[in-house]
Amino acid sequence: MAPPAWRDPLAAAVLAIVVVAGAATAPPGERAMDFAGYAILIISSAATAVVTRWPIPVLILTSAGMLAYAAPGYPGIGPLLPQLFAIYTVVRAGHRLIAGAAIAVTVVGGLGTQVFSPETTQRWTLLIGWLLAAVVAGELVRKNQAYLEQVERRADEAERTREETARRRADEERLRIARELHDSLTHSISIIKVQAGVAIHLTRKRDEPVPEALLAIQEASGDAMRELRATLELLRDDDIGSGLALVERLVDGARRAGLPVRMDVDGEPRALPAPVDRTAYRIIQEALTNITRHAGPEVSASVTLSYDQDQLTVRVEDDGHGPQEHGTAPGVGLTGMRERVTALGGTLHTGPGDEGGFRVHARLPLALHVEPA
Repeated sequence: MAPPAWRDPLAAAVLAIVVVAGAATAPPGERAMDFAGYAILIISSAATAVVTRWPIPVLILTSAGMLAYAAPGYPGIGPLLPQLFAIYTVVRAGHRLIAGAAIAVTVVGGLGTQVFSPETTQRWTLLIGWLLAAVVAGELVRKNQAYLEQVERRADEAERTREETARRRADEERLRIARELHDSLTHSISIIKVQAGVAIHLTRKRDEPVPEALLAIQEASGDAMRELRATLELLRDDDIGSGLALVERLVDGARRAGLPVRMDVDGEPRALPAPVDRTAYRIIQEALTNITRHAGPEVSASVTLSYDQDQLTVRVEDDGHGPQEHGTAPGVGLTGMRERVTALGGTLHTGPGDEGGFRVHARLPLALHVEPA
């Protein structure tokens, strides 16, 4: 993460105050402090204000300032602090060889301008120790940052792997359920439908009246087969988020079954989060199924999808007998519908329409706050 923009300029200002105060209070050197000495201190300190952006040029400038300050014998070691700051930053950025070269030039150049004595040797030994300490500190921080970045990458990779594994398992479970439904239900319902058809054919062949119960069995088994096929198609579909892409097919199926359905879309259709997409489809599917079963003859229905900036609104209405024919207690379908909507943080209203009939009105937020299962 990049440091705040104000950090380096503030550090440079504090550094300038410290080095100027240190030079003013240091023991006298071979040369007394003058304008040139203070200028070297202030320029070296001010350069660190941009050390994060341009670490190598700042290192060159502060190293030159250190040599220019040490050669005349100004008191103290003021320019060493800006140079340490620059060396630390350069090493942290990964330029170890450049930092080493700057240290070598500083030491060789500085010693070349000094008269050897026990005090000079002690002084430069201390300086070299501080320079090496800056290198070690920069390297430790660099390695720590690299380690943290590696940990974050591994965490991100683990999260992606976990999501892929969960998605793969969900796909496998969907296919398993589809196979089970096909094997356990499709065959039995097909036999019922065929047997009912044969019985009706034989009855009509003998010029006998066909029992209403037999016709109801044939019709119900046909409806069950169509619903089961639609469910199996959804379960086997690799793109499980394509629910609304199948709404037209669902509406056409209801029209073929004799239910006039008007389909309206408000707003600009767009890609939706997969849970919202699936839930919207299931709401329409369940509502149309309830209308077909409970609303009575000569009924019509309307389906409206409204795309807003932050939500999808689904409305399914009919002009049938009204809620009394749907039952006063919510059935399994309405309960499941409400559970789906609530899990997405949406709202669902079901009940009588303004002009009779029954209405299902759902609002699904596009910024999901999914409740835990």
